[in-house]
Amino acid sequence: MSRVCELTGKRAMVGNNVSHAMNKTKRKFFVNLFKKRFYIPEEDKWVTLKVSTAALKTINKLGIAAVLKKAKADGFIK
Repeated sequence: MSRVCELTGKRAMVGNNVSHAMNKTKRKFFVNLFKKRFYIPEEDKWVTLKVSTAALKTINKLGIAAVLKKAKADGFIK
């Protein structure tokens, strides 16, 4: 499985490690992902999603139903 948030589409970014001597080597900045189960009362079922911490904060603020609706509209969920 890829390291991509299923709700926001966040994925790894590419950058450089920079030493004191200004030598640069490629590196990746990975997303802070968690595998989390959510209960959706409208459908009366549990869903397991791989979400970033930013998505978790959004779910806490807006609710899982609103975030899933937005993710479907943005094309992250089929």
